[in-house]
Amino acid sequence: MSRFLSAVSRFVLFVAAAATISATPALAQQLRAAAGAKAKEQFFPVLIYRTGPYAAAGSGLGSGYIDYLDMLNKRDGGVNGVKLTWEECETEFKTDLGVACYEKLKGKGSTGATVFAPLATGLTYALIEKATADKIPLVTIGYGRADASDGSVFPYVFPIVTNYFSQSTAKIQFIAKFSGGLHRMKGKKIAHLYHGSPYGKETIPILDLQAQKYGFQVTHIEITLPGTDQSAQWAKVKELRPDWVILRGFGAMNAVALQGAKAIGFPASRVVGVWWAGAEEDVIPAGDAARGYVSTAFNLTGSDFPVIKDIVKHLYSGGKKGAIEDPKRIGSVYYNRGVIQGIVVTEAMRTAQGKFGNRPLTGEEMRWGLENLSIGDLRINKIGAFGLMQSLKLSCRDHEGGGAVKFQKWMGREWIAISGWIPSDQSIARPLIEESAARYAKEKNITPRDCSKET
Repeated sequence: MSRFLSAVSRFVLFVAAAATISATPALAQQLRAAAGAKAKEQFFPVLIYRTGPYAAAGSGLGSGYIDYLDMLNKRDGGVNGVKLTWEECETEFKTDLGVACYEKLKGKGSTGATVFAPLATGLTYALIEKATADKIPLVTIGYGRADASDGSVFPYVFPIVTNYFSQSTAKIQFIAKFSGGLHRMKGKKIAHLYHGSPYGKETIPILDLQAQKYGFQVTHIEITLPGTDQSAQWAKVKELRPDWVILRGFGAMNAVALQGAKAIGFPASRVVGVWWAGAEEDVIPAGDAARGYVSTAFNLTGSDFPVIKDIVKHLYSGGKKGAIEDPKRIGSVYYNRGVIQGIVVTEAMRTAQGKFGNRPLTGEEMRWGLENLSIGDLRINKIGAFGLMQSLKLSCRDHEGGGAVKFQKWMGREWIAISGWIPSDQSIARPLIEESAARYAKEKNITPRDCSKET
């Protein structure tokens, strides 16, 4: 009896729907138009952390990313006639929440999620196998596994622009300039203060290798999270009396570290930070202790770049509101880094459309676009980002595509660039990347791709 009633109910609903559509042709036309519009949309999931201990980074990066996508919609109508859509999912910088966000958003949009940007090294590790199985690229600009630069083993992971190994080689080159060259690094002492996490520990092997090669001494000192008490670590630095300190931090621990340096009389100008310790939010809370501090950077600050001006014009002029809660953060380190992420993924989308047509793309097609991405200085200039980012050229073998970094100094109110683009030393970084990738392939029973056959 219940099956009979269920069948009757379905029949009644079918007749009612048909009658409604036939009675209102305008409604039917609207439904068809809506379906057609959705078919011309490219969906970008946005994993973000606007709350939690690292909210300054997550909100800045995520907002810059969204604002670039939104600006392209308003200025250009999207990318080659395809509208860009997105949905935020709050991760609080927690891996379990990030995985849940991935599962929630991966199937959305007419072709599924385009790319995921985890914005966290731990979450990147957790998503690699899932994303590879689902054929959805992970774009990890300046974070994640450095060995994922080897695309023969990691076909769906893209640590684009520069990775941690490349950055480490550039740091030692920068430090060496003050010693008269790499050949004069012998006998120098470096204290490496690092975030107590897989992210913090990732460059220990390459620093050890560089120390062996150039003859300097490196002492690794872990900062226990959350890093608000570093008295024991800085007491050890004082005892060690190093020539330089490398700060591999993130979040509130960075300001505490700079205050710790001041407390023992160690000059901020001899502290060189990772790019996750090189934002306004890292130095302003430290006050005068941060003046003169140096960090690496793969993007510059400022709102004078044409691309940033276009975002302000189309999203914020006349009292309008974009994704960033405080418009004063437009042009900041984290915000501009999010804009670069937007540039990278939409330029990869254009590249893939050149092969597959001006339509929404699958994750697998976007992977091809990322792997064949080439953004030269002329294109960067046309985008309005000349000076903001470096040129990029990726391939099956090389999922990094850039590798250079700049160095910036905090002057008390603003960052100023104190170097040009310093290229990484791939003679050191690349063998480590390939060795680590090979171990991963063996552990996961992966047969690496033959990149000579990839086009």
